[in-house]
Amino acid sequence: MKKIVSHIQIICLLFSVFLQAKEYHVAKTGNDFNSGTKESPFKTITKAAKVALAGDVITVHQGVYREWVNPLHAGRNNNNRIVYQAAENEEVWIKGSEQIKTWKKHKGTVWKVVLDNAFFGEFNPYQEVLFGDWITKTYGRKHHLGEVYVNGKALYEIDSLSKVFTEKPLKRAVDAEGSKYQWYCESNQESTTIYANFRGKNPNEELVEINVRPTVFFPKNTGMDYITVRGFKMCHAATQWAPPTAEQEGLIGPNWSKGWIIENNLISDSKCSGIVIGKERASGQNLWSYDQKKHGTQREREVVFKALQLGWSKETIGSHIIRNNTIKDCEQGGIIGHMGCVFSEISNNHIYNINVKKQYEGWEIAGIKLHAAIDVLIKNNFIHNNHRGIWLDWQAQGARITGNLLNDNEDQDIFIEVNHGPMIIDNNILLSERGVLNASQGTAFVNNLIAGNIQLRPAYNRFTHYHFPHSTQVLGMMTIVLGDDRFYNNIFAASKGSLQKEQYYGLNGYNDFPSATYEWKSPGGMDAYNKQKFPVFIADNLYLNKALPSTIETNFVENRKLNPELSLVKENDGYYLNITIDDSFQKVTTRFVNTALLGAAFQSETPFENPDASELTIDRDYFGSKRTAGSPFVGPLENLKIGKNKVKVWPL
Repeated sequence: MKKIVSHIQIICLLFSVFLQAKEYHVAKTGNDFNSGTKESPFKTITKAAKVALAGDVITVHQGVYREWVNPLHAGRNNNNRIVYQAAENEEVWIKGSEQIKTWKKHKGTVWKVVLDNAFFGEFNPYQEVLFGDWITKTYGRKHHLGEVYVNGKALYEIDSLSKVFTEKPLKRAVDAEGSKYQWYCESNQESTTIYANFRGKNPNEELVEINVRPTVFFPKNTGMDYITVRGFKMCHAATQWAPPTAEQEGLIGPNWSKGWIIENNLISDSKCSGIVIGKERASGQNLWSYDQKKHGTQREREVVFKALQLGWSKETIGSHIIRNNTIKDCEQGGIIGHMGCVFSEISNNHIYNINVKKQYEGWEIAGIKLHAAIDVLIKNNFIHNNHRGIWLDWQAQGARITGNLLNDNEDQDIFIEVNHGPMIIDNNILLSERGVLNASQGTAFVNNLIAGNIQLRPAYNRFTHYHFPHSTQVLGMMTIVLGDDRFYNNIFAASKGSLQKEQYYGLNGYNDFPSATYEWKSPGGMDAYNKQKFPVFIADNLYLNKALPSTIETNFVENRKLNPELSLVKENDGYYLNITIDDSFQKVTTRFVNTALLGAAFQSETPFENPDASELTIDRDYFGSKRTAGSPFVGPLENLKIGKNKVKVWPL
């Protein structure tokens, strides 16, 4: 037996040597018939993707690569990945566009180009129309998946040739000046014609590009696990709308796989979504829009159970890391996902200019929009100038939003919708006028600075899933009746906007909720359950300006005279938070918040704990610095001084 084992070990050793990891090189000077070495590189990333196996590294050298990277092989585990990387200190672009230099003058400042449809191959984005569940407004017209870019700036599509000649910008567009630059397309069986108003520029002398590919870095097959993508600049994808009830495709994403790392990239100009960590096609494909019978929420419930039948679990899906990326100028979302996002980390990303063109609207638009964000960590991101900041919708059980900076988002900085908890939102700086929209229950808000208002929205008719702890397996379903929340050590600054109905600048929206001393008793029948409000646990918060405490709170400090003069200022080395404080900040009796204090969420009966089921203690601040034991400072920043403070909160 010992000899047999020895022989097997020798064979395995020889096999591992034979399969020793390789590094393939790609360069614009290369050839796909080369061997892929540094001295004899491939010409395309696609060629390298066909040959790279688990453990291999693909290094791409400087240049612009116009291709759809479709990984054909997966890594084996976290230690045997396939790594795609830009060469160190080299600028590498991967684009879903092609440059067009054959424009002909049409009339005035409007030019046109006629392209044979063979130019596009199997996918012509100027024949494909934006479509999918949960799109709410298209403003009475069709929107094609194609785009036209001038020197990296996207133009605005118009629905008639005559409108291309007008200069009137769209009133709803944030980028009103940019909306003067417009294009229009017509396509038949043989050719596609694009008209564009370049406002005096000669498009054949500028960098003019058009989308031709549906994605940039996205496997066609599911199950392409353990892939790393780092250091690239990626743009110009003709992505389709990505609702939670359809296949979700982004400019880059793992396509229903496990263990991807997407890091240190610039990701921009996707028609809809930048990074997608969402669902596949088999569990549902826009059935609400196609058959128009069952409601979309029912179709979404069905999608979850179909995914479970197809093997949705921690062992097969999710556990991605998305970090240190810049994501901008996408019209649906910076990071989007449903179910494929489970057990993932999203950290240190800069996400901005999401949905600024305002050419269409829908219920899936945000800097980060996730469904079923089970045990997802959203940490230390800077999210600003978007339609909405962070939106966790359905089943965000075990999710944690911590140490993020959000500013100048049009709708809420944070929207939590129809989740049952537990969820933790701690040490965030929320500076937009609309701070939080809470349409969930079982959420703990700890050590946040919230400058805007707080809205509450019940969802009595929205039955949503809750899960066994740290699992995709469904334990039950129930509606959202609000409450079961916790608020400790927060600052409510009320520094922006004016009081409006149901938009509170503190926690007075909870005035008619039961307090922490409430002794729970079953209310009886189902109707009674839906009419109740769950107890809310509130203590140790600071209220400034117009912000009001709840009548059920204990141990709070209220200072109506202090305006903290909050502002976020960009300087050469980063963004600085200006905040003025007085001794009222030191008068708040605070404590470390932990699992023992927070208890368990009512509906899921799961404790507020770490993803590995260990006990949680929130004892670090926005920067990750250790707080003062026994009496931590109120809010997200531990070391503020009396008077004016200027704190760098995001580096450049």
